[in-house]
This record gives sequence, C-alpha cells and structure tokens, in this order.
Amino acid sequence: MDPVAVRRAWFFNGFRDFYVSRYLRKHFHAVRLSKASAALPTGDAPILVVLNHPAWWDPLICTILTKRFGPRDHFAAIDAEAMQKYKFFAKLGFFSVDSKSLRGAAAFLRNAQHILNSPNRGIWITAQGRFSDVRQRPLNLQTGVGHLAARLPRGWIIPVALEYAYWTERTPEALVRIGESIDIATSPGLHGREWTKRIEAALTATLDGLNLEAISRDESLFEPLISGRSGVGGAYDLWRRLAAWATLRKFRPAHAEGNS
Repeated sequence: MDPVAVRRAWFFNGFRDFYVSRYLRKHFHAVRLSKASAALPTGDAPILVVLNHPAWWDPLICTILTKRFGPRDHFAAIDAEAMQKYKFFAKLGFFSVDSKSLRGAAAFLRNAQHILNSPNRGIWITAQGRFSDVRQRPLNLQTGVGHLAARLPRGWIIPVALEYAYWTERTPEALVRIGESIDIATSPGLHGREWTKRIEAALTATLDGLNLEAISRDESLFEPLISGRSGVGGAYDLWRRLAAWATLRKFRPAHAEGNS
C-alpha cells in the first residue's frame, strides 16, 4: 500500500485541529515547547524527525507539533499489528512496519525513502522502538533510522525530545524541545550505523536539555502550544472560590497562582 496515495490532508488537518487539540486540553495542563529549541530549517527539503519514546501520548503530541513545521505532508511509521486495529490511521499518514522481520525492515526503508524522495514531506520516527524512560542512557536507537538517513541524497534530520511531568496541577505537562537540525547533504558516504550514532548523540543532547528544564518547573522557559484546565474542580475548587470572594481576591484556579 502506497502511504502517499492513501494519506488525506483534509482528514489529517481535521483530526489534529478538532479532535487532538481538544483531547490534549482535557488531559494535560499544557503542551509546552522549549524556548531554547533550535530554529527549524527553511526550504522544501524533506525532513526526518527523530524522537525518543516515553509514552503512549507521543503521536498525539507530534500531531500538534506539525503546525510548527510549515505546509508539509507528514507521515509516521506504526507497528503492523496496531495498523490492523486502527486502519483509519493510514489516512493520517501512518504506514505499517513489521519490526520483527528482515522483510519488514526492508519494507520500512523502501516506503520511507519513497516518501522522502519528494519535497515538502516529513517522516516522524520514535527511533527507540519501544517505550523508554526519559532518564535512560544510552538511548539505544534502532539502526533503521541511520540506514534510512544513509539512503537520502538530501534533507534534514531533526531531533525532538519529549517528556511528561507533573508540576503544580492535577494534570501533567507535555514538554517538547527541538534540537539542532542535521543537513544530510553535508555528510555524503556516511554509513547507516555511523548515522545512527550521530543521530543518537544529537537526540541525547536535546533530551538532556529538556530534562533540566523539566526539573526546574519554570513555565517561563517554555512557549505554550496548548493550554488545558487548571485546578482540581468539584468541592475543593468551590471552597477556594468562596475563600477568594470572602477576601476580595480574584479566583485563580491554578495552584501556582497562590490560591490554596
């Protein structure tokens, strides 16, 4: 199945803007992008976005993040068994990968190279291949991402780090940091395993920076991409609201605002 032919831009945009945005607002206090993120490359060269894989939420966060990457068609690999359960994912740009066989690995490289042979396209890969703690070192990226990079004549590799943290609110923060892009054309002849090491080093540096920002719990270090609800709700927030009214203060549901 050709992932380019199956993908529907209108379906992806509607899913992102109407479903995913509302869903994340319901379940997160905020989705935040680090202000220390590197600038994204300009032009129409294809991009390979490589991420760590801390949680189930990663594809939804990436879906929202695509807005930062301009008018591109975005694709992502997904386990073949999951694709069988959620076949509509193909319309969103997902294509199936059988990670348990050599034939599946070859099919992944063939599909990914086909996608990235055209301009204004991007592929997003959680290259650890499994859920992994954000503190795990080394990241142990799968070599497929390096072999894909070695096959591309041009384009950019963009490391993106993800982390989820509980700060002061009932719901967690989704934190994102974009690392320095790597121009594929500047390293011709680099082998797959060499590319994997280079990409892993870039992603590790990006994740290290995000880890420190997460520990700081400093909202000013981030730009909010999505803001959800604050406070606990129910009787507890009703009591806080009455207490604020009794002391002639404006009620602010966020705990960081000092309403205890």
